[in-house]
Amino acid sequence: TDVTGMMIDNNDELEFVSLVSVAEFLSGGSYLSVVLESSISHRYAFSLSLLVSLKLQKRLAADVLKCGKRKIWLDPNEIQEIALANSRRNIARLHRDGLIIKKPAVVHSRARVTLRNEAKRKGRHTGIGKRRGTANARLPFKVLWMRRTRVLRRLLRKMRDAKKIDKHIYHSLYMLSKGNQFKNKTVLLEKIHELKGLAVKEKALGEQADARKGRAKSRLERRAAREAKKAADAEAAASS
Repeated sequence: TDVTGMMIDNNDELEFVSLVSVAEFLSGGSYLSVVLESSISHRYAFSLSLLVSLKLQKRLAADVLKCGKRKIWLDPNEIQEIALANSRRNIARLHRDGLIIKKPAVVHSRARVTLRNEAKRKGRHTGIGKRRGTANARLPFKVLWMRRTRVLRRLLRKMRDAKKIDKHIYHSLYMLSKGNQFKNKTVLLEKIHELKGLAVKEKALGEQADARKGRAKSRLERRAAREAKKAADAEAAASS
């Protein structure tokens, strides 16, 4: 039915306006906004809103576009056509036509977090007032132990494979590192150099001892030879 004869009262001035056939929009079950303008002046304009639910279309669109209903955008200029869509196929067609759009994801910027993390790596924002936990809770002692032990054992294994230390030194240092004897690689390397120096010194001392033993043995042999010769000479003189 055409709506006619509606009057607007503004400052005791009566003007007649006419609406053209809104019944066809009502039958479509849409949200209709019709702007009524005065035939005499454009000063008198208002919006007539007829609230009709589009929950079905929004639910079907969310199902078709694989998103939530809050991410669905319906073209407000094509409400009538959207309201007529009552199947997923029609919703997909409207989506291809651009009447129904999936809203883009809301950007949650991490720029400020990145800047703060860079500052923390420099030592900022990590004072006493920013700490909410014990030292063991912030960085467990066991984690520190595992890191240090793996570093030391990796170094020992590398030097053993490179033939820089023998298996005996490797085993002794392995057990010492297990007993918390070395707090870092520097201390372990100092110990390795010390043991290698002791080994070289022991080897040199052993060679010197062997040389002394050899000289003493040869001296004894020469003495025995001289004594045997003297005895032989004395026996020959006695027999003659």
